[in-house]
This record gives sequence, structure tokens and C-alpha cells, in this order.
Amino acid sequence: MGRFSQAISEGDGISVVPMLEGEVAELAALAEEAGAEAVAVSANDVAAARAATSLPLIVDGLQEAPYVNKLVEAGVDGCVIVGDLDTGDGEWIDELYRAVEALGIDPAIEVREAEDLAEVLERFDPEILVVASADPSDEEELEHVLDLLADVPAGKLVVARPRRPIDREQIVALERAGVDAILVGGEFLRVSPDFGSALAELTGR
Repeated sequence: MGRFSQAISEGDGISVVPMLEGEVAELAALAEEAGAEAVAVSANDVAAARAATSLPLIVDGLQEAPYVNKLVEAGVDGCVIVGDLDTGDGEWIDELYRAVEALGIDPAIEVREAEDLAEVLERFDPEILVVASADPSDEEELEHVLDLLADVPAGKLVVARPRRPIDREQIVALERAGVDAILVGGEFLRVSPDFGSALAELTGR
């Protein structure tokens, strides 16, 4: 079990993982103080984030296998791989997933439709799944996440990715439904002038 999977499986309640953009070093330090169990960044921001926090570090939206060795050297603990299996991305996802797994980084595959979930489970049987709505404007996205969750086998770690603003009450509801972690977009946290306080409210710190 890698550091990311361990953090979201053994944390106190549902884990909140903020996606950091901009001044990632400063935000990573604030995230740790606010009770985040891990932080997510783009591949370009790995070094800055790792220098600022000891939390598990996740690369969001990893798309190229050649980056994997560099990410290991930089201290990355996990990654989210997003791909539409219906558009011919299956072979690319397979190559990337295997490369990540072989180097000891926790790979999570994001799924947005029941058909993709079924294929991902059959093809990779991943330990970690990220579930999200395909439509960023979907007002019923949490219901969509819960519908997908019903088809996830027992024993998997599930990370929800909301695309609309979410509050602590909704996060607790996801926890009760069996979600292990939530990936929170930076746009939600930027609406507050105080990143740390906004994130602490979501973590319940």
C-alpha cells in the first residue's frame, strides 16, 4: 500500500485533497495546517509542492508515460489518470497505468460513466477509483457519483471529484455513503480570501 492509499484509507473520516494552483508552495503548507490528508498538483508544480509539505503528493491528470520516472525522483506518491476508453485511449491508459504501478506510485483512474467503470474494473482492477460527473454543469452530480459508487466492488478506495461548490454537510454525506476521499478543485477554495480557513471548514478541522 502506497502513501496516498494509506492516507485515505487510514485517515480520520473522509479525506479532503485540495488541488493546488498558483502559489503551490504556500498553499501546500496551508493545506497541511488545515487538515488535508494529501495535496494534488499538476506535473509542472511537483517540485514546489514537495519542498513545502510532507503530505502525500498527487499528480492530477497525468497523461504521458515519460514523466513517470521524473515524478518518482521528485517524490510523488500517486496520480490520477483520466481517459475516455471509448475514444481509443485504452492502450495509452494501459501503458501509463502499468508504468506508474511498476514504480510504486499509487495509480487512480477517473471514471465518469457506468460503462467506463465496468471496463476499468475488468481491465485494471485498480485499488483507487476517482468518480465524477462527465458534465461540469450537472446540478445532480453528487447523485451521479452515488449511482457510480453503487457499482464499485467492496474493498476499493473511492475518491469523489465534485465539479460544483460543495460544503461540509455534503462531504459528510459522501463519507456515509462509502466515499473515502474528495478531490476539491482550487476554484472552490479561491472564492474565500483565506484559503486555509476555507479548506479547514471542508475538512472539519
